[in-house]
Amino acid sequence: MSDTPKSAPKSPKSPDGDRIAKVLARAGVASRRDAEKMIAEGRVAVNGKVIDSPALNVTQKDKIEVDGAPLAEAEPARLWLYHKPLGLVTSARDEKGRDTVFDKLPEDMPRVMSVGRLDLNSEGLLLLTNDGEVKRKLELPSTGWVRKYRVRVNGRPDDATLEPLRKGVTVDGERFQEMSVTIDRQQGANAWLTVGLREGKNREIRRAMEAVGLNVNRLIRISYGPFRLGELKPGAVEEVKARVLRDQLGLSAEPDEAPKRTVERSRKPGAKGLGKPGGKPGGRRPFAARDSFGEGTTRERRGPGKDPAGKGPQDKGPAGKGGAGERPASSSRGKPAAGPNGRSSGRPGGRPGGKPGGPGGRPGPKPGSKPGPKR
Repeated sequence: MSDTPKSAPKSPKSPDGDRIAKVLARAGVASRRDAEKMIAEGRVAVNGKVIDSPALNVTQKDKIEVDGAPLAEAEPARLWLYHKPLGLVTSARDEKGRDTVFDKLPEDMPRVMSVGRLDLNSEGLLLLTNDGEVKRKLELPSTGWVRKYRVRVNGRPDDATLEPLRKGVTVDGERFQEMSVTIDRQQGANAWLTVGLREGKNREIRRAMEAVGLNVNRLIRISYGPFRLGELKPGAVEEVKARVLRDQLGLSAEPDEAPKRTVERSRKPGAKGLGKPGGKPGGRRPFAARDSFGEGTTRERRGPGKDPAGKGPQDKGPAGKGGAGERPASSSRGKPAAGPNGRSSGRPGGRPGGKPGGPGGRPGPKPGSKPGPKR
């Protein structure tokens, strides 16, 4: 007889729920691995019963408690850039009583976790998130994101010295993957390098440099995949826009963040430059179609008064008797129009001595002027 319990754990991809560790990570309690440790320590209860194994699926109907407190509802995934200063430990608590990065964060920050680590004597970009699943995705080596560092070493390295790092080295039985290493400049007894790697093992750069005879005396992380330190000041925090986070990680939009399209026109019909003497008639008038993300593409539409070919405004007179497509001269303002015999017709909008503007010898009125009386 099988000793498999009747309520065997279901697959984490089952529509009937998710693994308890994943749910805890999604709620920002801890990473999935740390959540499994919390479960093993008996700190998690489901429906009033303490559990000791993460092999359990839960749904929204289940009541989950952590350290005796109900589990808060999961918030939308968020990500922050933090410029870690020197002298801070990247951990929730330190057994030696040293300050941690979480002790120095703004008070209005929610509960967050660090993506990877920077050791006590390293500085620069540290990613923080409130979502354990985001943390996991960002840390996976399979993402292939390059972490870049500015590294100052004591010595005068050349390409021959750095070549073993580019091929991958083994230090104390641990294999480090290939690094991209370039020499930026020599500054006295020190040299500045730019180092890129796709996985971050404990003190990897320092240990690898020591293996080729170089001592690291300063290390600054300047980027993590598409996220860059930029001009962020030491100790400062900056949140990544939700759109950028979704695009980079392939996350789905929250229900209340569904894209909404709005149209923003550059000017209203009849604005300056359309059919006015001195303005440039004709052509298609561009307008910006923007979505809710603030990104837009320039499109074209026909403005008012365009002919079907989009060649320019049609300056039509009363009942369509004006000249089509003619550009009125700016010198005709306030002067009577000339008739077919060269004499003034007393009609505004004409050009003295000019050709008749419309079919039948009648000139077209100037745009914006009142039509003359009928004869």
